[in-house]
Amino acid sequence: MKTVEPIVAKFPSHQESEEATRLYYQQLSPTERLEILLELIDAFRKESGATSEGFERVYRISQLSER
Repeated sequence: MKTVEPIVAKFPSHQESEEATRLYYQQLSPTERLEILLELIDAFRKESGATSEGFERVYRISQLSER
C-alpha cells in the first residue's frame, strides 16, 4: 500500500471545505479508496492493540437422531 500524503488547504466556509473533500474522494478510483480504508483500519488496530487476525472459526458438532 502506498502512503497518503496529507494536504492542507484553507476555505472561507465549512460548506466549501465539505464540497472540496467530497470532490476529492469522488475523483479517486475504487482501489485508491479501498487502500485508504485499509490504512485507517490498520492504524486503528495498531492504536487499540487489536490483532489483525480474522474471525475465529467455531464448529458445532451435533448428533443426528435416528428414526
